[in-house]
Amino acid sequence: MAEEALLQEEGKKKKGGLLKWIILVVLLAALGVGGWFGYKMFFAAPAEDTAAQTDAAGDPGKPAEQLEGQIVALPTFLVNLADPLGRRYLKLGVEVEVRDADAQAALTKYEAKVKDTLLLLLSSKTYEGLSTMQDKVELKQEIADRLNQIIGNGGVLRVYITEMVIQ
Repeated sequence: MAEEALLQEEGKKKKGGLLKWIILVVLLAALGVGGWFGYKMFFAAPAEDTAAQTDAAGDPGKPAEQLEGQIVALPTFLVNLADPLGRRYLKLGVEVEVRDADAQAALTKYEAKVKDTLLLLLSSKTYEGLSTMQDKVELKQEIADRLNQIIGNGGVLRVYITEMVIQ
């Protein structure tokens, strides 16, 4: 009987030790997968879709980020925001990077359209609609889209906000 008790006790110890190792391996695997996922989501640079970022001339080998253009300063815009009480205003300084001299000439030629379009766009914004970093990035994209509609041919590569005051 004593031998049977010893054998049962040894079997339990072996089972318990094996179970601990299995749990340890599963936890390490879960931590590894979680760490990899966290890195990919928060730290790794996003994969670039070169088809969406090609220049307007259709050159798939040059994404818009690799093109270098000329910087054109636009006038400073001062508009009332579309808040309910109408007491807030936005002062915005913008510079745009254009593809070439033709796009720069088009910005000068259509200056009245550019001012009108941007004033309408900016005055339609609210304080809450400009408060986060994502909102500011979206505003830059909206400005680029509107300017490209005016001058055509994807002439505006990037928009830079040089001054922004919301009061």
